[in-house]
Amino acid sequence: MAALGARPIDVHTWSTPNGWKVPIMLEECGLPYRIVPVNIAKNEQFAADFLAISPNNKIPAIVDPDGPGGQPISVFESGAILQYLGRKTGQFYPVDERARVTVDEWLFWQVAGFGPMLGQTHHFKIYAPEKVPYAIERFTAEAKRLYGVLERRLESREYIADDYSIADMATVTWAKLNFKQGVDIGTLPNISRWLERVLARPAVQRGLAAI
Repeated sequence: MAALGARPIDVHTWSTPNGWKVPIMLEECGLPYRIVPVNIAKNEQFAADFLAISPNNKIPAIVDPDGPGGQPISVFESGAILQYLGRKTGQFYPVDERARVTVDEWLFWQVAGFGPMLGQTHHFKIYAPEKVPYAIERFTAEAKRLYGVLERRLESREYIADDYSIADMATVTWAKLNFKQGVDIGTLPNISRWLERVLARPAVQRGLAAI
């Protein structure tokens, strides 16, 4: 995991689908890091020191002591962090503009749709103190629609943007929890194969276990 001559990146995160993304990317890139736990069950995301680096009080956020120009930088929002690390390392985020646009499209699809909608499905099906049938039906239907989009995308390719990239890392952490979302993954053979392929990567396994 360690890169020679590099100081560890602090990863302020917790064990959630969004929180797993950054350790996975760091493991894949071989960058040193240390986990700074932010226990969202105890509302630690509202602490002043965390808000200083993540003003939206959401995990994950990072502090890289070796940022641009050799100066520290903090980055919040999982998609922005993945892009930053991709540019920093030159890995899993293509330089070619056409290929990068494709990765960006699917990364933004995940952070704007697949993640939030599946998160709402989790909430209303499992965690809401009151069962609201309309909300459960609405978000379960949207989860199934989004899985359908992903299933079609993976019909003729091994990875979301052709080559393995930050788009896969961002999406797999949510897709692996399909059993919580009312989605029968057995009816989605392309996603099933992709999910097995990505989760088998040693760096992905280490990233998931890091928190």
